[in-house]
Amino acid sequence: MRGTVQELATFFEVSLDMLCIRDMDLRFVRVNGAWETVLGYSIAELEGAPMLPLIHPDDIKASSGHMERMREEEEVMGFVNRYRHRDGHYRNLEWRARRVGDLVFGVARDVTERLAIEAEIREAKLAAEAANQAKSDFLANMSHEIRTPLNGVIGVVSALSQTELTPAQSEMVGLIQSSGVTLERLVSDILDVSKIEAGQLEIEMHVFDLRHELEGLLDMNQLRAQEKGLGFAVDYGEAARGDFHGDVTRIKQVLGNLLSNAVKFTAEGEVRIKIEVVDSDQSEAPAVATFEVHDTGVGFENDFAATLFSRFTQADSTITRRFGGTGLGLSICKSLIEMMGGEIVAESRPGFGSVFRFTLPLMRERSLSEFDAGGAHAPEATLDSGDFAREGHAALRVLLAEDHPINQRVIHLILAPYGAEVTTVENGALALDAFKDGVFDVVLMDMQMPVMDGLAATRAIRRYEAEHAVSTRTPIIMLSANAMSQHRQEALAAGADLHIAKPVNATALIVGIAATLEPTDEMRQAPADIAQTQVAQTQVG
Repeated sequence: MRGTVQELATFFEVSLDMLCIRDMDLRFVRVNGAWETVLGYSIAELEGAPMLPLIHPDDIKASSGHMERMREEEEVMGFVNRYRHRDGHYRNLEWRARRVGDLVFGVARDVTERLAIEAEIREAKLAAEAANQAKSDFLANMSHEIRTPLNGVIGVVSALSQTELTPAQSEMVGLIQSSGVTLERLVSDILDVSKIEAGQLEIEMHVFDLRHELEGLLDMNQLRAQEKGLGFAVDYGEAARGDFHGDVTRIKQVLGNLLSNAVKFTAEGEVRIKIEVVDSDQSEAPAVATFEVHDTGVGFENDFAATLFSRFTQADSTITRRFGGTGLGLSICKSLIEMMGGEIVAESRPGFGSVFRFTLPLMRERSLSEFDAGGAHAPEATLDSGDFAREGHAALRVLLAEDHPINQRVIHLILAPYGAEVTTVENGALALDAFKDGVFDVVLMDMQMPVMDGLAATRAIRRYEAEHAVSTRTPIIMLSANAMSQHRQEALAAGADLHIAKPVNATALIVGIAATLEPTDEMRQAPADIAQTQVAQTQVG
């Protein structure tokens, strides 16, 4: 027994933790020297003294509860409360205690600094999240503000291109169109980078037909290659057909960037695309799709291959002077491919061309009965007659809700050659009133307007149709400078049939209207999202 007492005394003396023994009346029976080190009280002052007066008033209730629990329980761990220092400030103590008979043996550790650091980390994390959110909000607003005047530029020049022009005028219009599309691509790239940095860019999984979805993209780049006198070849592997699960929009974004670069940096020779799919032996495992873009262009040193996928980096400083570009395209491609579970690499020799290759895991859709309506293909439409002749009415009746005068004029200019009758209002409330009083074949709705915005107006129109048992549902197309994915989802959720991002060009608007007037079976199952048909002149890196 004497040895045990001596060992306990030695332990009390050498321990760096605050050791104490208390009785059931919540009085110190024994403490060690660490209490004086941490709180400034001598051992003599504490032994025999009550514990509660040292505890912060706000912590007394919780502390008393834990102490009372020790009458029924043998052990309490991890409890933190504040004890007053001799000079008046408080320290945070973390407790572990065990009851032995009528005594409680406790060990306390000063965690004041640790808790302060944790609080600073939490505050810094919250501040960083708030800053990221503020940045995202700012970029979204800037996107909207930039796209609004861009809509005027691209929309007007798109309408102008459909008129009779002299060769010189046609060349000038083409230059304006090219510059406008490049500027819009730059805005989109900056938004993509900001969303990737903030972790807000999402991969959307839908069912898509591989060849069908790539057809338009490949045809467009073939035309661009032919304009430069280049050969253009597409080689599909035998298994590269059928329906797959994946984000086809992002796949096309990456492939479009690589093809645009290949055509841009190739002065003579050809551009070749090879697409192969290797199915897994296991039915539940994804297939592996490989996309290769070969060109006979300027090429670059292989040492630069990895660097190319870094932001704001290009293989040669002369590239910026010769072709322009900010060095964002390939870094976005790399981020997108990796988010989809794939990888992208590049190989090249100066003067002998380049090969860009990316691989992706894609689940094959093996049964049409499993078609995902949420991933319906963007509808295609053709205008053979050049107008919108409607049954019983010669001209298309359009209700346009748009508060910006230039954007109003853009829509009128685009639709004028088709003989459409356009009724224009400046806000959503007026759009609802006009809808109730008139008969329209389609509604073109801006998203952001005063008095009542486009989302609220769309919901109100759908409620009106339901309440009055309207037999024919009027298509609503959202025209919005809000081009982020959540904005498209908000539009469709409000009851819109399509979402067309500004700047609106003539082709996208006409195809969109035609698609809503004669919806496909897929569109009847779920609203579709019409993508812009113009492809930007993207650049390396």
